[in-house]
Amino acid sequence: MTKESYAQMFRNLENNNEGAFIPFVVAGDPDYETSLEIVKRLVDCGVDALEIGFPFSDPVADGASVQEADIRAFDSGMTIERCFDFLEEVRRYTSIPIGLLLYYNIIYKHGIDSFYEKLSNLDINAVLIADLPPEEAKDVIDISRKHDIEEIFIVSQSTSNERIGMITEIVGGFIYVASVMGTTGVRKEVENNTKELIKRIKKHTDIPICVGFGISKEKHVKEVMDAGSNGAIVGSAIINIIKENLNDKNRLYDEITKYTTSMKNATRR
Repeated sequence: MTKESYAQMFRNLENNNEGAFIPFVVAGDPDYETSLEIVKRLVDCGVDALEIGFPFSDPVADGASVQEADIRAFDSGMTIERCFDFLEEVRRYTSIPIGLLLYYNIIYKHGIDSFYEKLSNLDINAVLIADLPPEEAKDVIDISRKHDIEEIFIVSQSTSNERIGMITEIVGGFIYVASVMGTTGVRKEVENNTKELIKRIKKHTDIPICVGFGISKEKHVKEVMDAGSNGAIVGSAIINIIKENLNDKNRLYDEITKYTTSMKNATRR
């Protein structure tokens, strides 16, 4: 299936006066078939793009929820090759943008050029390498551009204006704004500093911004959208639904559908 670009997605959303809702899941959590069905349900609910993680043994940017998802995926038999199979099936099901959230060791051990070539063949749009600073990313960026894959980078509250400017020169797709300092995970409130950070980034660039890390409620989505974000990324809240319904697949799918629909509705201005 022909992939839609992030640029096309954001243009269409802007024309419809809405923002992007992007869910994150770990490939193979809690097992391959259930994970694939979850992704299909997310697509059917009208999400605008997908962010998919490969399970990793030392996910330093992730909190307990994602770490547990990684363990469930590993326990179910997920490997790098199975993750590629998973992506192939997801792309056959949908044309919306697919971005990956990975750790550098996964790519390095596989071979950077070989890894990105596979992603290109699978029509993957973008990669965010959580533990690769942009200052050290030149080799990866060169290879990703060779294979027409965009590189996404994270901006946090501690990012200087100078560094934001540097990131805007190399980032593709959108800028990922971390709404909190620390690891991923559900939070009660969106910090005022996050809203100020969105405005600060907007002074440097018109590249779309999506906010993640801690977004879990409809009001969070509305708050970051009101502050100027172009979208919201939600992972831990969805993964928690999976964890809480491991013994009841029908309820799991129903809860995912209900939650995703409400969160997507919150992006409509």
